[in-house]
Amino acid sequence: MEILFDEIPSLDLADFTSGNPEKKAAFVQKLGEAYQNIGFVAIKNHGLSQDLQDRLYGSIKDFFRLPDEIKAKYEKPEIGFQRGYTGKGKEHAKGRNTGDLKEFYHVGQELSRIPDTDPIKAEYPPNIWPSELPEFQKDANEAYRTLENAGKAMLQAIALSLDLEENYFEEKVAHGNSILRQIHYFPIEKPDEVPADAVRAAEHGDINLITLLMGASADGLQVLRRDGKWIPITALPDQLVVNVGDMLERLTNKKLKSTIHRVVNPPRDKMNTSRYSIPFFMHPRSEMDLTCLDSCVDSEHPKQFEDATAGEFLEERLRELGLRK
Repeated sequence: MEILFDEIPSLDLADFTSGNPEKKAAFVQKLGEAYQNIGFVAIKNHGLSQDLQDRLYGSIKDFFRLPDEIKAKYEKPEIGFQRGYTGKGKEHAKGRNTGDLKEFYHVGQELSRIPDTDPIKAEYPPNIWPSELPEFQKDANEAYRTLENAGKAMLQAIALSLDLEENYFEEKVAHGNSILRQIHYFPIEKPDEVPADAVRAAEHGDINLITLLMGASADGLQVLRRDGKWIPITALPDQLVVNVGDMLERLTNKKLKSTIHRVVNPPRDKMNTSRYSIPFFMHPRSEMDLTCLDSCVDSEHPKQFEDATAGEFLEERLRELGLRK
């Protein structure tokens, strides 16, 4: 059944986690409908307190206010910018050469939390922490763990909506390659000097399984509906926006939609203001097999993707984005 949503559906994650079978089933049903049509929902009761969000935003604002030469100390192109700072205009959307009008900071799995017996530990670079801001590390790690837990609950609901075992994704995302990305869309002091096609974030799909986004209510985030209309994404302050990424679209042979979205520039009179946003890109372990599920392939829906692991797919996309040479 095709539904054209005028806004993204709002769901309550407590309906899924509270232990009430009717509410749980209704959540799974609504989530499946949303993800098969627009690929986005807004959820509340995700576990991320307003206090933690405020602290995290406070510490990233402090970081991005540092002089460029100090921020540059935390930039590591040799690891494809997977940890630490990425400077202004370094990343561009797939298929574009103009850099996006943003700078950001990446936090990954804390290696101390991964058992030495798990071979995945050797795949990840250590996190990089700015010595100027001691609270940055604590706030970012706490937010990382909270968002990872919310993401695991969402993946359980997604598994049920696909008639898979509820814990289908559990071992695939255990110590997965997830990234907390803290973004600053910097003020544009001289709009006339910006390339005509430069935007805060050009239209793109996310690479990962799902993305959990906090602070998405600032104007500018838009999602492309199937009929070609861009609709604004607004979320209440207590909600996270959670969308399907390309890996999940691939696994489900496009049954679940990784919908194109973008962050447009503000009106000219607001171009000299900052916008901050913190997405959590939920990735599986690199060895996860993204081969289309048999249950999503039939004569009406022939298989649309070559087999690949999550690691292979990620490497290919990082090169397309200009982050890996």
